[in-house]
Amino acid sequence: MTRIIHALSEISRSYDAVFCDVWGCLHNGREPFPEAVAGLRAFREAGGRVVLVTNAPRARAEVAKQLDRIGTPRDCWDVIATSGDAGRAALFQGAVGEKVHFIGYESDLSVFEPIHIVENPVDVQRVPLRQAQGIVCAGPEDPYADPSVYRDDFAFARDRGMKLLCLNPDVIVDVGTKRQWCAGALAQLYTEMGGESLYFGKPHPPIYDLARQRLAHLGAAVPDSRILCIGDGIHTDVAGALGENLDVLFVAGGLAAEETLHGEHPHPDRLSAYLDKENLTPTYSIGYLR
Repeated sequence: MTRIIHALSEISRSYDAVFCDVWGCLHNGREPFPEAVAGLRAFREAGGRVVLVTNAPRARAEVAKQLDRIGTPRDCWDVIATSGDAGRAALFQGAVGEKVHFIGYESDLSVFEPIHIVENPVDVQRVPLRQAQGIVCAGPEDPYADPSVYRDDFAFARDRGMKLLCLNPDVIVDVGTKRQWCAGALAQLYTEMGGESLYFGKPHPPIYDLARQRLAHLGAAVPDSRILCIGDGIHTDVAGALGENLDVLFVAGGLAAEETLHGEHPHPDRLSAYLDKENLTPTYSIGYLR
C-alpha cells in the first residue's frame, strides 16, 4: 500500500538524492510551481542532490534554457538527464542507421549534435523519409493532431524494415491547461502497425543509467537505496522507478489529478482504486510536490 504524504520533508532524511520529473512536477510548461521549487530547494539545502530526469526529447542544455525562460531558479536542481541525451547516445552508435528521417520541432534538432560519451560516433545524416534507413521521432509536428495522420508514412517505413528511435516515451503532456500528443504516441502507433520502436526515456533503463552517471559526476556516491524518484506519470515515472528497484513518490495531482485528488491531496479511496486499476504501487503518494 502506498503511503500518502503532504510534503517531501516528511521523508527527505531517508534519501541523499532525488531523480525528479520536470513537466507536471516542477512546472506546467509555462511557469514553475512555487511549492515544488521550495521543496527541492530545501532538500538541496539539507545536503541532498537533485537530478532532473525528464523525457524531453532534446539535449540537457536546451532543457536548462527552457527552465530559465519560464523562471525556474537554478538553485533547486543540480544536473539534468534527458531522454533526448539517452537517445542521442544510441543514435550516434548507429541504432537506426546513418541516414535518418526526423519527426519533430526545429527546437529538438539539438539531438543531432554529437554527444561526448560516445566514442567514434557514426556520421548521422538527416534525409527525407524515402531515402532513410530509420526514423528519429522527437514528437509530432502538430501536437494536437491525431497520431493517425502518420499512418501512411509509417506503413512505408514498416514495409522497409525501418526502426523508429523514440526520443520521448510520453504519450501525452499537459501544457498549461491544454493536452498535447508526444512522441510516445507515434511510437506506440508504429509498434501497433508492426514496426519496431526503440525507447530510451522513462520507464526504460537507459535514462536511469544516464541519471546515475550524472549523479556520479557530481562526486556523489549514492546507493540506489538512498535515491528517491519523483514523478506524475504512472506508466513512465512510477513504472520506471519500480523497474529499477528505486523508491518513488507519485505526484497524483499531475496527469492523474481527476482520478485521484480531493482538493489538493489524494483521496485514499480514489487513489487506491486508481493504483489498483493500473496495477502499480508507488512507495509514496502526494497531491503536489512541495
